[in-house]
Amino acid sequence: MSVQQTTSHGVVADSVRPPEFSRAERVRVLTMTAVGSVVIGYAGVAALLALVSSTAAHASFSTTGVLTAAAPGWLVAHHVPLRFDGGQLGLLPLLPTVLVMLLVYRAAAGAADRLGLFEPLQARSVVFGIAGAHAVVGSVIAFLMGDEGPVRATPAVAFFGCAVVSGVAAVAGVAQRCGLVEVVFERVDSVARRGLRAGASALFALAAAGALVLALGLVLSWPTTASLFDQSGGTIGTGLGIWLLCLAYLPNAVVGALSYVVGAGFSIGPVVVGPLEFVGGPVPAVPLLAALPEEQAGYLPLVLVLPGVVGVLVGLSLRDAAGTPRSRVRAVLVAAVTAGVGTLVLAAVSGGALGGGAFDPVTVPAGLLAVLTFAWVAVPGGVVAWFAGPRPPRVVAPVVDEVAADVADDEPADDEDYDEDDEEVEYDEEEGELEEEFEEEEDDDEFDHDLDEYDDLEEEFEDEPDDDSDERSEEDGSDEEGEADRDDDGDGPDDEPGDADPDLADKPR
Repeated sequence: MSVQQTTSHGVVADSVRPPEFSRAERVRVLTMTAVGSVVIGYAGVAALLALVSSTAAHASFSTTGVLTAAAPGWLVAHHVPLRFDGGQLGLLPLLPTVLVMLLVYRAAAGAADRLGLFEPLQARSVVFGIAGAHAVVGSVIAFLMGDEGPVRATPAVAFFGCAVVSGVAAVAGVAQRCGLVEVVFERVDSVARRGLRAGASALFALAAAGALVLALGLVLSWPTTASLFDQSGGTIGTGLGIWLLCLAYLPNAVVGALSYVVGAGFSIGPVVVGPLEFVGGPVPAVPLLAALPEEQAGYLPLVLVLPGVVGVLVGLSLRDAAGTPRSRVRAVLVAAVTAGVGTLVLAAVSGGALGGGAFDPVTVPAGLLAVLTFAWVAVPGGVVAWFAGPRPPRVVAPVVDEVAADVADDEPADDEDYDEDDEEVEYDEEEGELEEEFEEEEDDDEFDHDLDEYDDLEEEFEDEPDDDSDERSEEDGSDEEGEADRDDDGDGPDDEPGDADPDLADKPR
């Protein structure tokens, strides 16, 4: 049933619900995966040795002998150095190592699919199971070979060597299925991701350039190559063995050619081969080495154009990685570091001791190769990415001045016309008007209050009882008559004092 799964790294995707397994079933699947990768790898090495021994002249074939000889071959496939009486074999072929890693890669991916793993933490069981099985088997084989045998190996070196090779391959097998790639890329920004991809592409392009130079050298020296095959004896078994030997060391030769293209070169004993330096001398009679130049030529330094072209291509691929030149240069630097680290690892595993003889050691200068690779990618790539990509628009100064002038015109007043005293005067006037209105309102309220008190007193006075009501009534009557007479005569209170009646002045009140 299709459901939405949310992984621990925040990715929500439509997928099939993983089946539920019991603990015993999970252990069985992991055990079969780990043991199966060991057995299949060992069987492959034994089958190859059986093919060579059965076709070689004057070689005795036996099942026990083939299985016994396959043990050190299995260690060589895991890049574990071997020791013998004459010295040490540290120059190990890379092709068997690549095949073993592909086998482990498929086994780990199949186990993750079968168990329905999709979380990063779930990858631990697969990786630790496979790496642990290979480490234990490698250390046991090195221990059983002993210190007295013709071929020997150090158990501790075998343990860690087998664990590293198988562990790296197992991590690669479960990385996509368990979300390890997303977890890594979530911690870097988009510019750095572009740089990582460009660096991996640059490393592949440099390896392709080395392979092209190697193939061109073999074609130009084909007579020497053919003569070296003829010197092997001419039998089918011997020719097959020489051909398999060249095929096994072909990745090593490509790495040496890569170092030659970049400018670091390589050395086989006292022989030094480089585009700017050449020291001749005898080399092993291996057809693959027929591509080496016999002397320094004036056109050999032209190979240095190839890494420059690779750097330019990196800059062109990153010209749209960001909108600013600095960010694009940062992406180029990430690509240069990625390519440099890759060449460092390849050079470290491509050379080594060669038995302590005249051709010992075979050296690919890893440090110099990494530095030159970084320079070839960073310098031309940075220049191209800086000038070929988009640039942010520049702000013109007059436009800024016009905008500032428009903003100044929109302001209410200039600094010279604006006076804080005028504002204070207007504020004081408004405050005074508000106080006057407030005082007038208070006066009106007091006046209304006094009138109300006067009306109350008058009502109380009218309602008060009088003891001399009769006398007051008579006096009131006389007063009313007198007032009536005065009203009739026109001598009211508003008349002048000089116009009063003299008879009325003597009348008692």
